[in-house]
Amino acid sequence: MSKHPYNYGATASTDVGFMGKRSPEFNNLCDNVVTNIYTINSSLKTLDNALKTIGTRKDNQGLRSSIHVTQLSTNQIASVTSKDIHKLKQLVSKSEKQQQLQVEKLEENFKEAITRYYSLQKDLANKQKSHLLVSVSIENDYLPEEDTELQRQAQLAREMAFEKDMLVEREARIKQIEADVLDVNEIMRELGSLVHAQGETIDTIENSIDHATGNVEEATEQLMTAASYQNKYRRKLLFLVLIGLAIIVTIIIILVVELKK
Repeated sequence: MSKHPYNYGATASTDVGFMGKRSPEFNNLCDNVVTNIYTINSSLKTLDNALKTIGTRKDNQGLRSSIHVTQLSTNQIASVTSKDIHKLKQLVSKSEKQQQLQVEKLEENFKEAITRYYSLQKDLANKQKSHLLVSVSIENDYLPEEDTELQRQAQLAREMAFEKDMLVEREARIKQIEADVLDVNEIMRELGSLVHAQGETIDTIENSIDHATGNVEEATEQLMTAASYQNKYRRKLLFLVLIGLAIIVTIIIILVVELKK
């Protein structure tokens, strides 16, 4: 039997220990995520012990029912935890670096726990299907001993009914075993959906900033061009004024000279 290097009880990794101003909702969500990760790790220990028992003398229907209930509960916890982490990402702003790091650490711990849980679930499903337990009752109809032909036909009918019931129950149990396996891909998609949305938002903001920067630069260039034109216009105007003054002075001088004659 293969050994699984699962680190089930390591809850210290979930204690991220960041300080800072945090809202009550943020604190509650963080506490819930930490508790849920601890619960998932505890379920891993329980399921790993069950995996070692399947196929042995201690294997029974009670053990299989316990595995089913544990997986259903853990699947529900995983789904809730995914949603809580999603909410945490929405609460944290880009400027709150410490809270961002805290949420990232919680998400990393959750993904590690879910990955181990999914791997163990697949091992459980395969082993349960290879050591499938079925319980089909056989009714023993009483027939007189002398009716041997009737007994033979009745026995044949019971065997056929038994085989049919076994196939039906076997199929139902296999479907239940497969249904218990968590859709970890869906969990990962839920965790990554907000990151994708945030990325698109950041890209939009960056594009807006670039666009605004381009507009500012363009406006600055236009102002500089306008200022240059204005300076040239002022120089031309001053030059024309000086020429005009020179002409006026020249005319006055000519007039004065003519009057003195």
